[in-house]
Amino acid sequence: MPKIDIDSAPTGHGTGYPEPFDGPCRARRRWRLGDAVGLDQFGVNLLRLPDGAWSSQRHWHAGEDEFVWVLSGEVVLVEDGGETVLRAGDCAGFKAGVPDGHKIENRSGAEAVLLEVGSRAPQGDSGVYPDIDMIFRPGGFFHRDGTPYPKHDRRT
Repeated sequence: MPKIDIDSAPTGHGTGYPEPFDGPCRARRRWRLGDAVGLDQFGVNLLRLPDGAWSSQRHWHAGEDEFVWVLSGEVVLVEDGGETVLRAGDCAGFKAGVPDGHKIENRSGAEAVLLEVGSRAPQGDSGVYPDIDMIFRPGGFFHRDGTPYPKHDRRT
């Protein structure tokens, strides 16, 4: 397995969320480490969250497991059951199909760095954002009534 040059890995800065849901996630930055070496059964990202940034809107996946490991800094995991502080060395996992929305917020005053790992459902994934009028499925983001949101991608 080749060593990954993180500086050369594909990156994404910002979010594809439609307005007004994109705001808290605009400052996030991901290095797609799994893509850098052609992994196609699971994804691996290095996520940098500046103070005040969120990893995502609170959501859950129907078809993909997720795992996060805090490498540095401090973040707050927000789930249906409440909030949990995660510090360097802590990790959390989210089983596909469990309707417990989650997100990670950086409220620490300093940057936090996480490793994200997620399965890649070959048939595509879908999920729900329980706090807002939005779902996702292959093809993009939709209102809960199925009306599509306009394409809006602030990722660079």
